[in-house]
Amino acid sequence: MSLTVSLAILGGLVLAGVVAHGAWSARRAVPRQGVVMPPPREPELAQEPRFDATLPVPFGDTVTPEIKPVPRRASPRLDPLIDVMATLTVESPVSGELALTHLPPTRRAGSKPFLIEGLNADNGEWELPRTGQRYGEFQAGVQLANRLGALNDIEYSEFVQKVQAFADAIGAMADVPDMLDAVSRARELDGFASQHDAQLAAVLRSSGVAWSVGYLQQSAARHGFVPGAMPGRMVLPSADDGAPPVLTLAFDAQAALSDDPAHAVVREAVLGLDVPQTAAEAEPFAAWQAMGRALAADLDALLVDDAGQPLPLQAFATIGQELGQLYEALAARDLAAGTPAARRLFS
Repeated sequence: MSLTVSLAILGGLVLAGVVAHGAWSARRAVPRQGVVMPPPREPELAQEPRFDATLPVPFGDTVTPEIKPVPRRASPRLDPLIDVMATLTVESPVSGELALTHLPPTRRAGSKPFLIEGLNADNGEWELPRTGQRYGEFQAGVQLANRLGALNDIEYSEFVQKVQAFADAIGAMADVPDMLDAVSRARELDGFASQHDAQLAAVLRSSGVAWSVGYLQQSAARHGFVPGAMPGRMVLPSADDGAPPVLTLAFDAQAALSDDPAHAVVREAVLGLDVPQTAAEAEPFAAWQAMGRALAADLDALLVDDAGQPLPLQAFATIGQELGQLYEALAARDLAAGTPAARRLFS
């Protein structure tokens, strides 16, 4: 073979290598792709969609959740543990139609949930007023505290005004607790809640190539996550109908709303656990840490805290010990994690 031919072949191989390296570099710059999931729809009754799922989902398995019909939601119940309550006495049963006509237009007093229930004259059950029913007594309540703080004087005054207006309209006599006592209870409960609240967050941060929205959603769906009510939010539903999601996965909402989500770049997502919302018996903490490791492996991501520090197994063990004490303290106050009262207080 002549020297000229050999040099031509060598030059061709070098050129091919340069082209291949350029193609490889360009490919690394493109976000990882996946099948783009349809945009989330607002679920009925302002709840997250409920599916039949098993926790935790083994890494690498594909899960197709079975959609269940949304059950009729039971009416909320007032609870002396977290509500300040007023009684409304009537001389004779009041129709549900009359009560419904004069209910306050909103169910909040300031930032606190507010509710009026009636004692059904036929079955003796407390319930939200309904047409075709008669009620021999009413009770009104406003929540003492939530994550926005304690019930204050202004909110309590608004509550009293709404209760009195409703009582006057249906011919009832209202017995309202003293404001100073109510506000004092609210502050004490808020202090307890502030010391025993926990919302855990682990950041999944891309260690190399960014993800497209579709790729991230597809990867999360393999582990049982479904679209949430808000853009940029996926949820791992509880096995119990009507219960809050066990885990959440949040990412850039602007990317989720992109006209071309297949190329919208996402570099991190936050895996969250709202501790008081799920019973300890369901082992949500174990699901949170197992899901964090599984998603990190699936997405080729680093698992770090909100300060960017890695989350090793020792960190999870320390958090687990602290949560054990938290669960005990909540249970001792009759506000065990996952109970209706705890879910309302820590909301």
